[in-house]
Amino acid sequence: MADNTILIKNALILNPDVNYEGKKDLLIKNDLICEISDNISQENVDKIIDASDKILLPGFINTHTHLSMTLFRGLADDLSLDEWLNDNIWPMEANLNGDYCYIGALLGAVELIKSGTTTFSDMYFYMEDVAKAVEESGIRALLSYGMIDFGDEERRKSEIEENMTLFKNCHDTADGRIKVFLGPHSPYTASEELLREVRKLADENGIKIHIHVSETQKEIDDVSAEKGLRPFEYLDSIGFLGPDVICAHCVWLSDDEIEIIKKNDVKISHNPCSNMKLASGIAPVSKLLENDICVSIGTDGASSNNNLDLIEELKTASLLQKVSTLDPKVLTSDEALAMGTINGAKALGLEDEIGSIKVGKKADLILIDTNNANMVPDSSNLSSNVIYSANGSNVDTTICNGKILMENKKLTTLDEQEIYEKARKAIDELKKAL
Repeated sequence: MADNTILIKNALILNPDVNYEGKKDLLIKNDLICEISDNISQENVDKIIDASDKILLPGFINTHTHLSMTLFRGLADDLSLDEWLNDNIWPMEANLNGDYCYIGALLGAVELIKSGTTTFSDMYFYMEDVAKAVEESGIRALLSYGMIDFGDEERRKSEIEENMTLFKNCHDTADGRIKVFLGPHSPYTASEELLREVRKLADENGIKIHIHVSETQKEIDDVSAEKGLRPFEYLDSIGFLGPDVICAHCVWLSDDEIEIIKKNDVKISHNPCSNMKLASGIAPVSKLLENDICVSIGTDGASSNNNLDLIEELKTASLLQKVSTLDPKVLTSDEALAMGTINGAKALGLEDEIGSIKVGKKADLILIDTNNANMVPDSSNLSSNVIYSANGSNVDTTICNGKILMENKKLTTLDEQEIYEKARKAIDELKKAL
């Protein structure tokens, strides 16, 4: 098969770990970045993209979301997490099926691609249907089935079987774009037996773990009352933690728990907008970063955010740390950019493949159009321009695995209008079923 080549000309490159001076050309061959230099020949190139007014970045990495919940956007706003979940989300989820989760995932994929996210880590139900949507969209995904057993042995067995079946059927599929993680929901919905079994399966099969931890004060109180330990102390005591564990939220942390996270090289996914909207609290991100802990960024589901715009999420993360510490110098635009790119790749164990722009890495790239009112005048500090001024609608082109998923703001793999119609129909049916 002949090589498929894309040449990006005259781009300003914004990269978290290597600084490129001036405008550069970048050549993509099949799924990889194969050259970055001042003037690459256009000869025998299949596709040329002129990036004269654009900033070239690594595709953003969303390390915690529930993509199919995009169907529930705006369903239950202005509520506490408990009320939101118990009275609204869980009753709605009881009527979900594979078709609904497939449509919800396609809708989420449209939003991710349009706002510059090329990789997402997901935990939900009917995940093989989500995998089908991922395959069709061309995006990169880490999928886990959300395991909840509440101490029920039969349920525990079926939940583990569901996640392992997902691993057998979907891991390393879609040209390697889909990987599968284990997804115990949280320390308060997954029994100690389930958590121990997950740790064992992770070790035996080399599977990473995705879990919610320490999202609300109520969770801290409930786990402390039941176990006599705070959530991270409890997880450490049963040998659950390790460098292959990514924990979403981590809002309520003691200094001892931060030490436990550091000691075990646990990875964190910060979800500021969801945590603010549900009034869960403010994660001590600047303190985690001071301790050299890997902190990445996630949107959570669109039902508690209410969008999947990672540029907006990164701006919020930066501003929230500044106002909570009363220090304008914490979580700079450069640090925020790293959270959304290379830190996300490290959190997911993909730092050798994605997260920065280097020869030999996967061609997961986006172009942001600077010829917009909110991007003028051009800032000499590109990260400031992107993190503080831009939003997802400034993304012009999205490339994943060397394939163009959006160009000139037009999707190439998905029919967005058809997906919108199907999503509206799906949520109408779900509401009627309540």
